[in-house]
Amino acid sequence: MKGCDVSIDNVSKSFGTFHALDAANIKINKGEFFSLLGPSGCGKTTLLRIIAGFETPDSGIVAFDGKNVIGIDPNKRQSNTVFQNYALFPHLSVFENVAFPLRIRKLPNAEIRTKVMDYLQLVQLDAHAHKKPNQLSGGQKQRVAIARALINEPSVLLLDEPLSALDAKLRQNLLVELDKIHDKIGITFIYVTHDQSEALSVSDRIAVMNQGKVLQIASPFEIYETPATEFVAKFIGETNLFDSRVVECSAYKQDEFMCTLDVPELGKQIKVTDYDKTEIGQQVSFTVRPEKVRITLEAPQSGNRELNVFKGVVEEPVYSGFQSKFYVKLENGAEVKVFKQHQNYLEDGPEIAWKDEVYVSWSANDGYIVEVINQ
Repeated sequence: MKGCDVSIDNVSKSFGTFHALDAANIKINKGEFFSLLGPSGCGKTTLLRIIAGFETPDSGIVAFDGKNVIGIDPNKRQSNTVFQNYALFPHLSVFENVAFPLRIRKLPNAEIRTKVMDYLQLVQLDAHAHKKPNQLSGGQKQRVAIARALINEPSVLLLDEPLSALDAKLRQNLLVELDKIHDKIGITFIYVTHDQSEALSVSDRIAVMNQGKVLQIASPFEIYETPATEFVAKFIGETNLFDSRVVECSAYKQDEFMCTLDVPELGKQIKVTDYDKTEIGQQVSFTVRPEKVRITLEAPQSGNRELNVFKGVVEEPVYSGFQSKFYVKLENGAEVKVFKQHQNYLEDGPEIAWKDEVYVSWSANDGYIVEVINQ
């Protein structure tokens, strides 16, 4: 495995009275595609700049393969950075932009040509070697920047929101290409983004950050299905989130419990499975993702005690081609979001429309207790 392990140990950084990072602890594995995800101002770019050497932390250690790199100049670390704004030399050709780091090292011309063309081929720009940056699209410019960052063969590639300036479709295409590049070269990628879909689609693991704190580090699947906090649940995709109180919790299956929650906002009790036995009377946050909620014109068949069923009215249907999003107002006034996938051809449009009376339901297995609320 290429690349190196990166350890962030108790790293803090303040700018005046603003605390950008608060004792951040992250272990990034060799060859991993790791994302730092969070809203603007959460500290992710500050952390990336500390890893790169452009900022010095107030306290804490950053180590590459166990060696503390704090105090080492950026150009002497085993890392290179791809910036949001490309940072290409406008007067140089694509070839010379990529060759620039090698010319600094005074490598022989023949070796430079071979390496540059290899990396341009890696990013599928070998046919554009003679062009200037102003002759390229935004996506092509970013691929030039990636090739230039990789040509010195760093152990760690740092990517600071590299796709944010691109339109949505191009961003998705380049994201796939970036993932393929990572698979080919196998070094450690540390990717900063505020876009949840980007992080979920390419990362081996994700660190979700907010207000300078690392809230959860896990795989994309775990981050989405088992968020550690209310913030993570709300920030990663869309969800229905409610405060509730545990009124019963008993053994259900092996290593699993069935809990009954009283949810004031919904106006009645619901069932949810959990891997931990939550104490009766404990205040908790409960979430169910919109795509796990079913919406029907007819009431679900009775007899399934593990099914949570509510009656309501469609307040707002939003058709998005591959799916419809419904905002359903329940009988007690609460609102539930539902995503319904369009799996078959719709000759007459979606069967559920505005102001339809509907039933929304979800299984106890599809809900999740996010966190215990301190009382």
